[in-house]
Amino acid sequence: MASRREPPTPRLVPLTSTPRLGRSRPAPEPRGPRSGRPIMTARLPRLEDRPPVGQLGPEPWLSAPATRAVLAALTAEGGQARFVGGCVRDALVHRPSNDIDIATTEPPPRVMALLEQAGIAALPTGLAHGTVTARVDGRSFEITTLRRDVACDGRHAHVAFCTSFYEDAKRRDFTINALSADAEGRVYDYFDGIADLAAGRVRFVGRAQDRLQEDFLRIMRYFRFHAWYGLPPADEEALAACASLAPGLDTLAGERVRVEMLRLLAAPDPAGVLALMQGRVLERLLPGVVDLAPLRVLVMLETRGLVVPGIAPDPLRRLAAALGAVPGGGTGHTPLDLPMLIERYRFSRSEARRLAALLDLESEHWPDPDRDSGSLRLLLDALGREVCRDRALLAWAAERVRVPFARSQRSQGWLRLLEDILKWDPPPFPLSGRDVLARGGQGPEVGRLLREVRRLWLLDGAVGGRDEALTWLEALGARADEEG
Repeated sequence: MASRREPPTPRLVPLTSTPRLGRSRPAPEPRGPRSGRPIMTARLPRLEDRPPVGQLGPEPWLSAPATRAVLAALTAEGGQARFVGGCVRDALVHRPSNDIDIATTEPPPRVMALLEQAGIAALPTGLAHGTVTARVDGRSFEITTLRRDVACDGRHAHVAFCTSFYEDAKRRDFTINALSADAEGRVYDYFDGIADLAAGRVRFVGRAQDRLQEDFLRIMRYFRFHAWYGLPPADEEALAACASLAPGLDTLAGERVRVEMLRLLAAPDPAGVLALMQGRVLERLLPGVVDLAPLRVLVMLETRGLVVPGIAPDPLRRLAAALGAVPGGGTGHTPLDLPMLIERYRFSRSEARRLAALLDLESEHWPDPDRDSGSLRLLLDALGREVCRDRALLAWAAERVRVPFARSQRSQGWLRLLEDILKWDPPPFPLSGRDVLARGGQGPEVGRLLREVRRLWLLDGAVGGRDEALTWLEALGARADEEG
């Protein structure tokens, strides 16, 4: 049997030997271990030197005169500018984009000067962070000088301006958001964001743990972008990092978390993503959310089950469904501290009032197909069309969870109820307090008599005129006089 060949022992050069002075000999070419032939070597291109790898289609915003004017101004004296972020990402998946963000090599003061020289309105909306807003033909363009992160504390990043599009892309959260495109629509992709976008992968630029520690809001952004652009399965590294750093959410301003939560709830399938968040971050954000089935059914009704004008996906209504908005009590949810939730996430007054109305679980004022039309008109008058619409949808969704295979007659009843709610547009009530005063009413009696007449008017179909209302007022007043 032939003996196994051992690799040759390398010759060691003594450290004490003195190198020869003069012209050095060229280093020998690397050769293959078997053939002895020279190995062809080539330097791999740097990521920042990657050429464009994609091309945007004919986007209206790309060729709009306002867009061309802004780009011409930014590049008038040799600077570079590219579209970045959402407008590039959405153009690649053929979705409309409302925001046009531009990155430039020019520093903020120079951006202001270049825009003003071109006769374009320039607003210093965030000079410290390198951001200037240009206004052309009623459209806004957010222009930001290229940046690199210097330090991050989990809430805010400290940046330095630079001239490298690659360095700017490195500080982005996800690969699908690190894309950029030049004026001709050629797409630059340093981190394979196009492939991730096509595959439905929401992947962090670099290590997920590092990106999240720079800004804990990226936990919410991860789930929000997965809701809009992701496909199962979700990235395990990202999920693990989000779960381990979830306590960082407590350090964020409540309004920032609220904005991300409502954007997530506006997605096509928010229940699926909230289920993904359970056991990781959801309990920290929305304590008490247990049963997501009513939310799933509500989303189905809003998007596929109903084709009714006036009914569209609504994040606040969906939040109420997730929090257990079911008439007559909850469905296994723990008691909700609504004032704490409103205070923590800084809901506006109108949002807070609406949430309170939708989570008034013990109230009897919930629409039902079995109610008569007069009762529905009283409910509409007390709550308003929008609250009645939302309560009807929430109640129907909860009923579908309890009775998955409802009779078609019942479903038709819910549909007629919603149609009646949506077309509610009564004429003005024909009486006022002056009419009661003219009859001799005083003090609290004025309001009581007006409410009674209004109730009769609503039960009668809200079609009676002034003469009929005055007749009711006279009859009610006479009875009050007799009882008094």
